[in-house]
Amino acid sequence: MEIYYSHPSQEKIVGNIYKGRVEDVLPGLGSAFVDVGERQSLFLSRGEINDSILIEHGLEPRNGRIPINKILRRGQSILLQVRRAGIRTKNPQGTMKISLPGRYWVLLPEEDRIGLSRRITRPRVENRIRKMAHSLKSEGIGMIARTAAQWASKEELRQDHENLVQSWKRIEEAARAASAPMLLYKELGLIQTILRDRLLPDMAGVTVDSKVFYDKIKQFLDYMHMERYQKKIKLHNGKPPLFELYNVEEQIQATQSPRVDLDGGGFLIISETEALTAIDINTGSDVKHRNQQAAILNTNLEATKEIARQLRLRKISGIIVVDMVDMKSPEAIQKVVDGLRLELNKDRVPTDFIDVTELGLLEITRKREEESLADMLESAEFEA
Repeated sequence: MEIYYSHPSQEKIVGNIYKGRVEDVLPGLGSAFVDVGERQSLFLSRGEINDSILIEHGLEPRNGRIPINKILRRGQSILLQVRRAGIRTKNPQGTMKISLPGRYWVLLPEEDRIGLSRRITRPRVENRIRKMAHSLKSEGIGMIARTAAQWASKEELRQDHENLVQSWKRIEEAARAASAPMLLYKELGLIQTILRDRLLPDMAGVTVDSKVFYDKIKQFLDYMHMERYQKKIKLHNGKPPLFELYNVEEQIQATQSPRVDLDGGGFLIISETEALTAIDINTGSDVKHRNQQAAILNTNLEATKEIARQLRLRKISGIIVVDMVDMKSPEAIQKVVDGLRLELNKDRVPTDFIDVTELGLLEITRKREEESLADMLESAEFEA
């Protein structure tokens, strides 16, 4: 369903926290560029400036109309975090609205609120976690309960919160002593991040083909007090190789093809561009239904599941336009719309569904978190 890629020459900086120095302020664009000591400066938009710096300048908090050049000046030192990796020629994006993720909580040092993961849906569990959050919360510091919080004990929730608070104190102390630009906090590596964020009770297991990483994973689980998940980690040391056993490499190659076949004989054509991604649904050789409208509806419904899967698999984000096979019945159109909305709601990455245009196109926006899989693989080939 998903592919994650990491290369030693392309060290991830998303989540890192820096004391940066403002290089340039662009009032016309409502943005600034901040030197953090990395290869590229961070792009900081007006909307990513927190209220605390406005208060320091004697300005009215939450006033989005204050020009950025009234808040920031060239050479000024600020604390900021990388929120999005650079994509193609675009600089990585920064934010002054810092968040520190733990196993069960996300600490929001600059926001005074409590939130819950949208995957926590049971009312009793939600009430229990909210009550716990209020008992732990400090004045002026916000918290978001992560999905894993619903399975955690009170002590686990308390300990995770305490660890995050201590981490933030160390960052503040380092920031006071550091000269910009300086790295203050480094986010976990790819493997540790996946284990922290995705290893939940409903996951069957994790299979590793490296004894070195197997041992590191075991050590990390102990460090994170996730001992209950030790038995879910399996070491594959037989033949065939792990990727061959699960046909992974062939599936990765398939993601580079614009055509995706559907079980019923229809197919998708996926065209990624810099501005948007277009997905065209075609009936192809659907022979399950003699009635043409039934065949069209079947193809469109099959496509809803595959489209949601391909967005996750290919890491497609931004604006997505889906061209359905034309249907005459408003009821059939609504059935496809509801089906796609249901599939998109399963996505871990936030997706907004904007409904059907007058031309019969489905418009979707998916939050951009990193490069698409195509860009990642292209970079990997270049590095090789």
